[in-house]
Amino acid sequence: MKLQLSTSENISKIMQIIDDAKELLASLKIDQWQNGYPNAAQVEQDILNGESYIVLNDENKVIATSMFTINPEPTYKVIDGKWIINESKVYGVIHRMAIKKEFRKLGLATFLFDEFHQQLKEKNIESLKIDTHEDNLGMQSLIKKLGYQYCGIIYTNYDAKRLAYEKIID
Repeated sequence: MKLQLSTSENISKIMQIIDDAKELLASLKIDQWQNGYPNAAQVEQDILNGESYIVLNDENKVIATSMFTINPEPTYKVIDGKWIINESKVYGVIHRMAIKKEFRKLGLATFLFDEFHQQLKEKNIESLKIDTHEDNLGMQSLIKKLGYQYCGIIYTNYDAKRLAYEKIID
């Protein structure tokens, strides 16, 4: 398995994975990613920003995707709660993580987190922040297992409530 930056040639494969995730969330009655987000235009912008990643398996097939950045997340400026690390410091952010349907439950999300943690360590950035839907118990379980601490509630730019978490990278 390897992680690499996405290119525009990957957009259709990324969207297939995101559509798989949308179906899963809908089947679990989770109202996340059900309003047209994320879409191909968002993925394309992530690629242009150098913030879209894919995971390739040993056969070079795209099996997972995620957005990862060290740019400030505007919706994290206001939190009903408190971040561990002051908002003025540089931190990592993960959004739009999804695993191809037939590759779920194989540790790919943990692999992505580990890879992003390593990138942060190499840049001496001490924390990673993430948010998720309050009904997305699978993601909440994973990030808690990985040592993330619940910090409070944030609202997306389309005014959706999200649970916010942060981890100090050591």
